[in-house]
Amino acid sequence: MKVAVIGCGYLGATHAAAMAELGHEVLGVDVDPERVRVLAQGRAPFAEPGLDDLLVQHVGTGRLRFTTSFSEAAAFADLYFLCVGTPQKADHDDYDLTHLRSAARTLAKYMDRPSVVVGKSTVPVGTAARLAQEMRLVAPAGDGVEVAWNPEFLCESTAVEDALHPSRLVIGIEVGRPRAERVLREVYDHIIAEGTPTLVTDLMTAELSKLAANAFLATKISFINAMSELCEHTGADIVALARTLGHDTRIGPWGLRAGSGFGGSCLPKDLHGLLGQAESVGASRPVSLLRAVDEINSGSIAHVVELALEACGRAAHGKRITVWGAAFKPGTDDIRESPGLRVAEALHDLGAKITVSDPVALPNARLHHPHLDHCADPMLAADGADLVVHLTEWPEFAGVDPAVLAVRVNRQSIVDACGTLDPTTWRQAEWAYRAPGRPNAA
Repeated sequence: MKVAVIGCGYLGATHAAAMAELGHEVLGVDVDPERVRVLAQGRAPFAEPGLDDLLVQHVGTGRLRFTTSFSEAAAFADLYFLCVGTPQKADHDDYDLTHLRSAARTLAKYMDRPSVVVGKSTVPVGTAARLAQEMRLVAPAGDGVEVAWNPEFLCESTAVEDALHPSRLVIGIEVGRPRAERVLREVYDHIIAEGTPTLVTDLMTAELSKLAANAFLATKISFINAMSELCEHTGADIVALARTLGHDTRIGPWGLRAGSGFGGSCLPKDLHGLLGQAESVGASRPVSLLRAVDEINSGSIAHVVELALEACGRAAHGKRITVWGAAFKPGTDDIRESPGLRVAEALHDLGAKITVSDPVALPNARLHHPHLDHCADPMLAADGADLVVHLTEWPEFAGVDPAVLAVRVNRQSIVDACGTLDPTTWRQAEWAYRAPGRPNAA
């Protein structure tokens, strides 16, 4: 099929490359000429394992192209995917749909034949129905424009694999308009043939499925961090506790790692987006739950700062502290809502001299946090440090030998906010080891 992907940020660029890999002819559209230029060279403007390989391959064959022209896309495609970003509003929990609505209306102006437009962006419930009305009013094809919603469930650092082999496909369609389902089954035929569960729903359920999934994951992470606090009060070990929970098939192991909480662009934004929607319709119990999840996550950051202060003898001013981790998770250069940088900023505000280390995300960290020091090498970053705080689970950090690192630091003290370093190894190297929820590992 001929597929147009409108919006070529993180979601759109990944989806466009995946569509090309599945054998379709793909035209990516973005209003940012520089982003289009970079993508047209076969490069992603962000770090994502495996994506550059797909871009190089399919840009090279001509199967994947990029443009700034909506009219070119409208004339080219059999199917249109809306992948425009929907960031959280600066002063409210709601999503900012300005760019999404603008892109949909601009595309509609050129749609002069019956067409299927499929939204993949994360949106509040009711957005798809409103977009369908708006596009039909603008499009020359009028009622021939059909809107469906096919939410993405990509995880940063595994997005290519998630796009090509998703855990499920959700297809939300308008009542009485079955064409979109047929078209989406055709475009995803290889994925469906692999046995991927394919769930056909109404538009509202499809929209809510993404919000609910991320809010549930946020809740799971906050739950284990709440249990981490209880472990500290009772002497239990959060790592062993999480292992017992993870073997419960109703729960599973993912997300059961106590520490500094969740970050990134998806979980915080979608938690707040669902909270805003629940508030708008007066659903009080979901509001109470989601607020508590958000408060626990913020408290997890504060608790890591508290552990760092304890390690510094309650006085951070003038102390040299090395923070291992700028990206919100390993495998990406995304620093949005990064727990590591939030902890770094809090300690900087208390007067500490902070050096941040990260193997991939330092360019973004330097751009947005220029007042902090930055060093890619975790060993060099710790030169003269009074404290090391481990906040992102990069293998480069796990591979550091504590005995070798000991000769570089001023004081052998570490806060393992990820809880993934071996406390026995660090203690044997004469380090003071602290980790959330592991009071007996100190």
